[in-house]
Amino acid sequence: MKICIPTETNAGKEAPVYGHFGSAPYFTICDITDDTIEIVDNTNQHHEHGMCQPVSALAGRVVNAVVVGGMGGRAVMMLNESGIKTFRAVPGSVADVIKRYKEGVLEELTVENACASHDCH
Repeated sequence: MKICIPTETNAGKEAPVYGHFGSAPYFTICDITDDTIEIVDNTNQHHEHGMCQPVSALAGRVVNAVVVGGMGGRAVMMLNESGIKTFRAVPGSVADVIKRYKEGVLEELTVENACASHDCH
């Protein structure tokens, strides 16, 4: 099971969660089964609002879920259509998010409760 967490840095499990999916500097992909981490640079972090391409941003990597502080409805819809569930992250580090994800307490994001702007957290 792999989850993708947008992060401010490339510090692995210690990296702070970034507030918004598309403009995150990095994507930290955590295999919670194998306890491994892969860091991906977000080469498309400087885009206009609403122009995020969430599936292509993950460059064909297998991801089962995205856990993020905020994400627009269009991005949620595109990920869901690709079979990727989306969840709202807790503030803190990647390790904090992994813990909460495993506990099953994270709110699932939908088009209805997604962000309307990059200021959403």
